[in-house]
Amino acid sequence: MSTTDVSALARTTLAAHQSLYLATAGESGPWVNGVFFAESDLFTLVLVLEERGRTLAALRRNPVASVIVSTGSPADPFLQAMVRAEILDGERAQTARDLLVAKVPYVAPFLDTPIATVQLTVESWRVTDIPNGLLPGKELAAV
Repeated sequence: MSTTDVSALARTTLAAHQSLYLATAGESGPWVNGVFFAESDLFTLVLVLEERGRTLAALRRNPVASVIVSTGSPADPFLQAMVRAEILDGERAQTARDLLVAKVPYVAPFLDTPIATVQLTVESWRVTDIPNGLLPGKELAAV
């Protein structure tokens, strides 16, 4: 599979999902949370987290986390990555929230609760599609 094909599969997989699993490690130990997300590009994801939640607390303490974009079945294409989290504010936060609502309209009510807007930067995706022979997965690095 060419880099162009792997990139197309990654874009298609991101577009097909409204949520991902975000794994963090903080003072309370490891934690996995399902969150709604939107992609501003192939290597930049945005989401919102509860201001008082365990996931945000972990990211404030350690901004390095992992994500998986998956149906939960290894028979479907999935993406994995280590990410760096940045808490956004001001206009950047509003732009991210607008992007999130455009992709996942039913997230809008969450924006009226105590939340923080977070941007995840992906350095490299591991793209896997077992039924189509992409095993082991292929690395797709940000340029």
